Amino acid sequence: MAEKIKIAQYWGAGCGGCDVALLDIDAKILDVHAIAKVVVWPIGFDGKLKEIEAMPDKSITVSFYNGAIRNSENEHVAKVLREKSAVMIAFGSCACFGGTPGLANVTNKKEIFETVYKNTPSTDNPNFVTPQEHYKAKEGDLELPKFWDSVKTLDEVVDVDYFMPGCPPTVNLIAMAVDAVAKHVTTGAPLPPKGTVIASDKTLCDECKRERVEKGKRIDKIYQAYEIKPDPKKCLLDQGLICIGPATRAGCGAMCPNAQMPCRGCMGPTSGVTDQGASMLSALSSIMNITDKEAQMSEEQIMTMMMQVKDPLGTFYAFTLPKSPLRRIVTEKKRKG
Repeated sequence: MAEKIKIAQYWGAGCGGCDVALLDIDAKILDVHAIAKVVVWPIGFDGKLKEIEAMPDKSITVSFYNGAIRNSENEHVAKVLREKSAVMIAFGSCACFGGTPGLANVTNKKEIFETVYKNTPSTDNPNFVTPQEHYKAKEGDLELPKFWDSVKTLDEVVDVDYFMPGCPPTVNLIAMAVDAVAKHVTTGAPLPPKGTVIASDKTLCDECKRERVEKGKRIDKIYQAYEIKPDPKKCLLDQGLICIGPATRAGCGAMCPNAQMPCRGCMGPTSGVTDQGASMLSALSSIMNITDKEAQMSEEQIMTMMMQVKDPLGTFYAFTLPKSPLRRIVTEKKRKG
């Protein structure tokens, strides 16, 4: 029997869902077991970083790195795994686009620490004690990772071979990746071109079963998901619910719309879209009932219409802010003199 390939799975800044998603492939996990040995998996077993650092370069066949880059440890481990791995896969929305942690790019470390360790109602911390990078205790020197001002995507800090979006990636996409690696190892089949996104390049609307019953329909009001019970057959956008499907890559099977929930955009944009949020804003504006009226609208009317979107940033950039042209807020630098 040929020597098993080595797989690494690492958890950066994320919720941890991607870390167990590999187990969701059910019986397909036996295919993984047949060809692979997991050598790094922090939530699965107690491997030490120094052991990974001591491994020969490129001795790990493929690393699945999930989570964004939030601190110095995330970045250091990403660089170590890149050095030790033949293939590096950005696994999940946070690694690919920054994900939900990336929404922190509207602020910075100082403001985050003030909110978390001082200004929340449940916090009793009159001396504003915050985590320190270095601390001398009687048991010895303690060290915590350095918290970055900005959340980064994986490909901002290391070279990435493949991207697998999703929150978490769906079973069919994981199975597709496992099959590709398995065939490469067992039969020598070529891997996809470097930079490939392991998903469809169509939009979510192309695989959504809902119908735009009334073609060219305009909407008068935007609803929150809890405000109406949508028709299970009609397009959610046609019913006034902001569904990010028109600006989102297909590949998940439109699971959220099929479950009566609008798409939030976790699969990221298609290859033809630079900015997922701007693309969705354009799609939304095209169905708002303001045709031939915009020039006559007052500023108050425009503001009233805009205020229907309760959380623009969280709506249009829930998963992709660090990867978008916006990236983060602009921090003014004080001029000298």
